[in-house]
Amino acid sequence: MTADPVVERDAVLHAVSSAVLAVTRHLSVREVLQVIVRSARALLDARYAALGVPDDDGSFAEFVAEGITDKQWDAIGPLPRQHGMLAAMLRDADPVRLPDIRQDPRFGWWPSAHPVLKDFIGVPIRDADQVLGIIFLSNKRAPGGFTQEDQDLLTLFAAHAAIALTNARLYERGRELTIVEERNRMARELHDAVTQKLFSLRLTAQAAASLVTSDPERAMSEIDRVQRLAGEALAELRAVIVELRPADLDRHGLAETLRKHVGLLDRLNPVTISFAADPLCDLPPATEVAVLRVAQEALHNALRHANASSIEVRLETTGSCLRLQVRDDGDGFGTEPPTSHGLGLLSMKDRAEAAGGSLLVSSCPGRGTTVLLEVPA
Repeated sequence: MTADPVVERDAVLHAVSSAVLAVTRHLSVREVLQVIVRSARALLDARYAALGVPDDDGSFAEFVAEGITDKQWDAIGPLPRQHGMLAAMLRDADPVRLPDIRQDPRFGWWPSAHPVLKDFIGVPIRDADQVLGIIFLSNKRAPGGFTQEDQDLLTLFAAHAAIALTNARLYERGRELTIVEERNRMARELHDAVTQKLFSLRLTAQAAASLVTSDPERAMSEIDRVQRLAGEALAELRAVIVELRPADLDRHGLAETLRKHVGLLDRLNPVTISFAADPLCDLPPATEVAVLRVAQEALHNALRHANASSIEVRLETTGSCLRLQVRDDGDGFGTEPPTSHGLGLLSMKDRAEAAGGSLLVSSCPGRGTTVLLEVPA
């Protein structure tokens, strides 16, 4: 029985429409990239899909893949550079469809842990003459590989994906400009408010010093005022610092920001640092900042003091609670942490309480340390 071409056409258009709508719902560039890859993979029923966004240094600024687990990614290694077929497509910016990528003379190599790819299709995502990225699909589940109809469908989808990606970038740039303006405003307010407090603090301290011998009782009163002014100045500073939300949180969200931070530390240090995260719900901005700062402080302490060989960072949700766990296999400590740790632990506890949560630090000599933060989700 021959399929109705009108029905087939409608099904294809519906599939493209659904894929495009899935992409355009998102405003974060990272989310848009991930949804483009996921939608393209579903659209052409491929086992593997990837999207590379080139940078100016011969590598990729972003590279998102579907069909590969986190464990496989870790085994594959760093982001790919622009070589082989990737370089050829960036240079020529033309669609490529192959029955077996390994037989093409432009094929270079892939790491030993890389999955074996056979039939292959790649389509550029263009904004006028600029190549924003390239969608790669491989190993079509249906026999026979990718067809010309698949290529036309993916090209149509890539044109809409380019609009969504451009809009997401414009949105993020607009937010970044807003953040910069807000930080400048807060810096001016910080300067005015804290300068006044510190000026009053200095005058009061001078007055107290001059009265120590002649009027000790009044001097004590002035010293009390010094303490009060110092506390107010500290509160002003803390309020502004809390409001200075890291720009990456707005751009990538808590999980991705922390993933990038852990990845950077892992590359810069001999210690193996891993990260895992459950899907997270939307959190209040102040809570995201608190969780990120506690994670950074816990990582700093572990790297500086623990003599650990591995550190594990995990974000998970349990009911209405978000849990951050930073665990190392280092030296640990007894019932009281070393003095050098004290200030960092106090800072982490203050942040936990400010976010309406709690902080627990458990350790044992020779068995490492675990920092556990729980905040309302």
